[in-house]
Amino acid sequence: MEFREAIKIALQSLWANKLRSVLTLLGVVIGVGSVIAVVTLVNGANVYVAEKIYRYGADVFTVSKQPRVISSYDEYRKFQKRKIIRLEDYQFVLEHCHRCQAVGALQSSTGKVVSGTHSTTDTDIRGWTASMPPMYNLNVILGRSFTPTEEEHNSHVAIIGTDIQDNVLGGNDPLGQEIRVDGVPYTVIGVGEKQGKSFGASQDNWVAVPITAYQRSYGTSKTITVYAKAGSTGEPLNAAVEEVRTLMRSERHNRPGEEDDFNLDTNDSFVGLWNQIAGGFEAVAVAIAGVSLVVGGIVIMNIMLVSVTERTREIGVRKALGAKRSDVMLQFLIESATLSLVGGVFGVIGGIGVAQGVTAALGFPSSLAVWSIFAGLFVATAVGLFFGVYPARKAAMLDPIVALRSEL
Repeated sequence: MEFREAIKIALQSLWANKLRSVLTLLGVVIGVGSVIAVVTLVNGANVYVAEKIYRYGADVFTVSKQPRVISSYDEYRKFQKRKIIRLEDYQFVLEHCHRCQAVGALQSSTGKVVSGTHSTTDTDIRGWTASMPPMYNLNVILGRSFTPTEEEHNSHVAIIGTDIQDNVLGGNDPLGQEIRVDGVPYTVIGVGEKQGKSFGASQDNWVAVPITAYQRSYGTSKTITVYAKAGSTGEPLNAAVEEVRTLMRSERHNRPGEEDDFNLDTNDSFVGLWNQIAGGFEAVAVAIAGVSLVVGGIVIMNIMLVSVTERTREIGVRKALGAKRSDVMLQFLIESATLSLVGGVFGVIGGIGVAQGVTAALGFPSSLAVWSIFAGLFVATAVGLFFGVYPARKAAMLDPIVALRSEL
């Protein structure tokens, strides 16, 4: 009953002094809300990265001119001096890699797609080998994919994203229709599955053509990325990676002991690097939000000290009626924890709202982690308890006679 009464008194105090309550809990609300928002957004980004990377399969690795993530300008300059990876490198790996279940190649740029009076800009133009659509985990929902013969003969056929179908072809049946990609005509043979938006950008504004036709239009001076599928993770993946490394070094005439002039990346290595970056960002953001919680805790302690002063006579009456020091201390601890917990609840609601607002406005992915809600509420309650100890102890140590003499 005392526990319920203490919570009731705390809530009545909040309701009786609304403005003071808002100002008191503001620090806790901001702190908890910041943590929830950051964790939700970072968790959403983690899910997005994992889905996009592992869409190829955990047993897929890439060979590229430079790593996917470059941490310094010196590294950038170093990688720019490397020879580009050519289609001949891909063909050599394709012919000689015995541990690879599949090998593909990708080259891309941005361009303009036109059909009649309709057009789109900043379209992702992809040059693919015939093996890339299944390796890319692309579901062709209408029509078909490329064939090796079309790749071999530089055929002007294309697979398109749903944005091209809706915005350029007017939503009509696209199969057999002609589109112009940077002025070059292609016949549509397939439509990829809709992927939606991410980070505010559409994932469906793309056109894929055979890489041989792509290079005939855009030239061969830019590097390609080679994709290889090992079949399974673990030792088979490691063996395939080492075999491809050996083949690439042989094809590119790297001397023994000389550093690779190309980069091999597995999905695990990239996801691991991303998790380190995201974890560091999350840690910094949580630390900054922690400052708000400390400020909020100090404000709660200050208000509780004011409350002790305002209720000195009440404390004297309770002690005169037989309340122990522990009873008085427990009452004020429960009140401070309740105050902070209420702030935590509003902080959780606000944090989720901010994260959803960012997702709606910018397309940044968000994914609510249930553990973060409980963690936020626990931390808020802990802050209330920690900063409520001193006011509660001060109330418990009051002399009942002195307290009863206090003026109302």
